[in-house]
Amino acid sequence: MEIQFIIALALTLFFASVVHGSIGFGFGMISTPIVALFTDMQTTIMYMLIPTMVVNIVSISSEGHFFQALKKFWFIITLMVLGSALGTILLIYTNSELFKLLLAIIIFLYLLQSMVKIEATFVSKYPKSSTYGLGIIGGVVSGLTNIVAPLMIMYTLELKYSRKDTIQLSNLCFLFTKIGQLSIFLYYGAFTMEDFNISMISVVIGSIGMYLGIKISKKIDAKFYAQILKGLLFIIATTLVVQTIHF
Repeated sequence: MEIQFIIALALTLFFASVVHGSIGFGFGMISTPIVALFTDMQTTIMYMLIPTMVVNIVSISSEGHFFQALKKFWFIITLMVLGSALGTILLIYTNSELFKLLLAIIIFLYLLQSMVKIEATFVSKYPKSSTYGLGIIGGVVSGLTNIVAPLMIMYTLELKYSRKDTIQLSNLCFLFTKIGQLSIFLYYGAFTMEDFNISMISVVIGSIGMYLGIKISKKIDAKFYAQILKGLLFIIATTLVVQTIHF
């Protein structure tokens, strides 16, 4: 593996973890598209698996009441794990560059959602069907791109979930889908010892970044900081589109 890629990966994970620690979100949303600029989607997601799981565990622990949340959301979590498994198998067998385009679309949807309230009234009208839809479709998207925030946001807003429930649901879904993905990669022999070693180094880097982020969280203007990050995400997503079109 080229040293330039390892350096780029380390810097990306450090930056993304500092952001997550300082404003409470953004690790996967930032790290996944940046790393995808340098390699394919399967490699990107494999390197993100364990660091993402660690971030999710930290977030879940900080909110508390793990088993109550698991009991409340077990059904949609199960659906997302199944959907993610389907997406992961598709990723292993195809690993198409078009998945980078899907990643860019998800980021653009997230940015649009943050600027304009996108109504999803069908969610509140048909909550059971919406749960199946978010679980399966959201799981597949998560398996292919490592991001499902826009769909999760629309779902939780329409059903008027509290901030705590939204955070717990998002982190629990990500944690268990990542465990499922890791199991599938191991079963197909796609996750190697080299991937594991890089993941462990990434966890160390991410932990340091989160610690620093938490330290500076009270010293920054979170809203201004978030606006800058959205601008960065727009540039990254645009670059992914251009890169995919010219592939």
